[in-house]
Amino acid sequence: MKAGRIVALVVGSLCALLGFALLSASAFLGWAYFAQNDEGFFTSPAQRYQSSANALVSERIDLFEDADLPSGFSTEDLGGVLLRVTPDEPDREIFVGIGPQDAVDDYLADVARTEVTEIEFDPFRPTYRQIDGNRAPEPPASQTFWSASAGGAGTREVQWDLQRGSWTVVVMNADGNPGVSVDVQAGARLEFLGPLALGVLAGAVVLLIIGIPLIVVGALGLGRHGPPQPHWPVRTDGGSAVPPGAQSTIPAPVTAQPLVTTPPYAAHLRGDLDEPLSRWLWLVKWLLAIPHFLVLFFLGIGLFVTTVVAGFAILFTGRYPRGLFDFNVGVLRWLWRVQFYMYFALGTDRYPPFTLQRTDYPADFDVEYPQQLSRGLVLVKWWLLAIPHYLILTLLAGWFGGWRVAVAGTDDEVAAQPGLFGSLLGILVLIAGLVLLFTGRYPRTLFDFVMGINRWAYRVIAYVVLMRDEYPPFRFDQGPREPHENPASPAVPVPDDRPPSGSVQ
Repeated sequence: MKAGRIVALVVGSLCALLGFALLSASAFLGWAYFAQNDEGFFTSPAQRYQSSANALVSERIDLFEDADLPSGFSTEDLGGVLLRVTPDEPDREIFVGIGPQDAVDDYLADVARTEVTEIEFDPFRPTYRQIDGNRAPEPPASQTFWSASAGGAGTREVQWDLQRGSWTVVVMNADGNPGVSVDVQAGARLEFLGPLALGVLAGAVVLLIIGIPLIVVGALGLGRHGPPQPHWPVRTDGGSAVPPGAQSTIPAPVTAQPLVTTPPYAAHLRGDLDEPLSRWLWLVKWLLAIPHFLVLFFLGIGLFVTTVVAGFAILFTGRYPRGLFDFNVGVLRWLWRVQFYMYFALGTDRYPPFTLQRTDYPADFDVEYPQQLSRGLVLVKWWLLAIPHYLILTLLAGWFGGWRVAVAGTDDEVAAQPGLFGSLLGILVLIAGLVLLFTGRYPRTLFDFVMGINRWAYRVIAYVVLMRDEYPPFRFDQGPREPHENPASPAVPVPDDRPPSGSVQ
């Protein structure tokens, strides 16, 4: 892989990742801006606040008192707040006001009051701090320092535009007597959300304009100028032929098998059990594979972007760009080799190679290139048509988080093991690992079933990333190889990697 293409892919992936993050943020900010639909305010449910003192007050609220506003913003751009206050007795007259902190402190000096210091919303529970005093206050409506206020019987409403400074919200009985019990509904209007959403959107577009072409250029270079090597033919002894000079790892004989007439799928997954296996190495493979995780992070972003680009190409031309196709097959091949090494199969102790190309590694993946694809299916097969497979693979392979179980004694739910180990595949691989740890052997029938689950999953992956139009079959094709090693032949003998009867491994 050429350094320039790798740099283009990595830089493009980082730009695209940040661009998609900003795009999501702009969508959220835009939704928040247009969701201010209660007279232009976000509003909370009405909640009960009580005090046996003369006043109910908020903590000090500082608004850009010692800081400059962002460039291009003024106090008018900040927005406003809404307060709706309803007394517990409809005929009781109340007062609600917002005033400067210093003026409110002077007004309530030596007056008993309750300060709301913290609010928990789920469930709702306010925390209060009591401030003692022995002076009866003057009626609050007689004061002139309020920036916004309202008083009288029934529900009172205050709307106030945000301003610089330190402020306090005060709720009292209109006559200043002790004993305040009210339901308060608060709201906020943030005028800057609209301009902020547009600014974030502009940044996202710029990053995507830079990142997506870089990813495509890198993928085309890695795919077109490094096409997959031809598939190694099946040896007469049942192993896989390897390039000249490479060492074979699977010297297995062929056992006579009945002819197989099931039509092959165009995505081919191979995984030859590479025995003998270390008893304990599988315990630390997650650590050894960290370099591959870092590479696959960028390759995964590239796979996503190039699949979207290929989708538009298919929609307009009916063809999958060959360079992008080879790149995406190479990414899936790389992913499968790492998964075969790790906890999706534990099929080999050989460290996976850092390449998109085919090698003599015991695990391999390939997809036959389609000369023509349906333009209409590209719109629905990756989500609508694939839903039945998604549901099945959630149980079989831990897709979309795996199983969930309740924690004893709580109402919470947590994943039994996120992803893989919350699935049938994860359980089977864990059993295989434990058997391997104590006996040094991998049960062959268990391995065959594990390969069947992985083969099912990779056929679905090839379908949803738009590489094929043929619907994936609902079946387990177990064993290390596809039922048809040669897809051109309608019925061929299937080599068996199991040792002949009576032999000792």
